[in-house]
Amino acid sequence: MELQEWVRLPSAWIQQNGLRELQWEGNGRGSDNAAALMALTAIAHHANRDGGIARLKYDDICGMTGLSRAKLSNGLDVLERIEVVERTPQGRSTYKLSNFNPSGGWAMLPAKCMYSSGKIIAFADFRLRNETELNALKLFFLFVQQRGRDVNMAIIGYDKIVEYTAIERSKIKAAISRLAAIPLVYVEQIPSRQNDLRISNAYRIVGLNSYEHMGTKGRGMDAYDFEMA
Repeated sequence: MELQEWVRLPSAWIQQNGLRELQWEGNGRGSDNAAALMALTAIAHHANRDGGIARLKYDDICGMTGLSRAKLSNGLDVLERIEVVERTPQGRSTYKLSNFNPSGGWAMLPAKCMYSSGKIIAFADFRLRNETELNALKLFFLFVQQRGRDVNMAIIGYDKIVEYTAIERSKIKAAISRLAAIPLVYVEQIPSRQNDLRISNAYRIVGLNSYEHMGTKGRGMDAYDFEMA
């Protein structure tokens, strides 16, 4: 299956605070939650555009994400528990994105640009040993869901990030820095209408409408009421 520039990701679960379920916990459960989002990325990338079904062997997903078979299995258990992915909808080695509807209720997830030699580049250095990796993945999915197509950015402040993800406010900056370093997002600075002397951050997803950015749309940014981070 040839990768598309972007794919449809059902996003209602993110809007409904589903990311709050994925916390950094002991006994490996935090790393299982990170593995879940990594596996979801690969499954979404390879799901067909009509039914949201992906046909992937374990070794395929492990190769793309760098996950071990055991960690992938745990991650898939998480996705099934939070009702984001259904296993074996059409037999062995098939996965269905829950609530997939090509007509709506989805966000644009970058696909083709995330790969090199069949591997998801952003996950190359992930070791699933620290909370920042999980927080970065949660923010990536949140920014994908929150992205406004009119401005090609996710415009969201720290208070809303905490509300949607349950990431501690003091840990958000480190997670954003990790996302920017991979890179999965570009951090843009935009004017705040709440205070003429302040600026706010907005987040542009790498690989989505790359020709639309502050350099091409900046003059119209003052028409929006941005929330302070």
